[in-house]
Parts: sequence; C-alpha cells; structure tokens
Amino acid sequence: MHLAQLNIGRMVAPEGDPRVAEFFAALDEINAVADSSPGFVWRMVDGESNNATSLRHDSDPDMLVNMSVWESREALFDYVYRSGHMDYVRRRREWFIPLREVFTVLWWLPEGELPTLDDAMRRLAHLRENGPTPYAFTFRQSFEPEVPESVL
Repeated sequence: MHLAQLNIGRMVAPEGDPRVAEFFAALDEINAVADSSPGFVWRMVDGESNNATSLRHDSDPDMLVNMSVWESREALFDYVYRSGHMDYVRRRREWFIPLREVFTVLWWLPEGELPTLDDAMRRLAHLRENGPTPYAFTFRQSFEPEVPESVL
C-alpha cells in the first residue's frame, strides 16, 4: 500500500501578484525536493508545467490543490517536516489565507494505483464530516493500511 495526500489552499492573491511571487518562483525548487525525496512515488501536475497550480476542483475554483503519493507515512512526513519544504511551510501564512476547516487529507491506496482529484476531494469531505477514519485521516491521527483480502 502507498500513502496518498491532498492539501488545498486559497492564495492571498492571484498568480502574478507580487505578494505571492516568491511562492510561485519557488515551486520548481520545492517540487524537485519532493521528486528526489526517499519514498516519493508521484505528484499531480497539470501537463503543461511541472506543478498543479492551474488545476482546480469544481467545488471551489479559487482553491489551489496539491496531491502526491508516497511509499509510507514516514517518507511523506520526512519530506513535509524534515526537508527544505519546511522552510515554505513556516511561511504559508504569507501566501495562503488560513482556512477554518481541515485542508489536508491522507489515505492508503494499492501500490501502482494513482488517486483522482475527485476521489481526493470526497475523502477530504469525509474527513471534515466524520473526523479521522481509515478512509481519510491526518498525520496527527493516522491509521495503518488495511491488507487486501487477496494477500491473506
């Protein structure tokens, strides 16, 4: 099983605005950190660039989305909190409006499978409505992957 993650955020200003220029200028660098991190499997990109900033979900066209897949919870945790990525996490309030609701969701999926944005948004909605469950959870309250019956 691999770990998928989705996080969303609303920028303080649109791309091209000087208030968020530093964030957009750093995307290639921070994506390269992810791509070269131990345990990295995949990240969503828009096909035109090396990031997902042009992708939106139907429910909120102003919300940026970021989704990736990792070999383990530990690999994702190390990237988020123990790599150069953390420098940008510390500065998130410079570029993103604080959300009053959960904005990150994690879930397990079979190795070799890639998540869809629709599925990820359903899992985020489930987490918001039900709290952490094996279907959708957080770093703070996570679950171990369930072994498929075909393996038993």
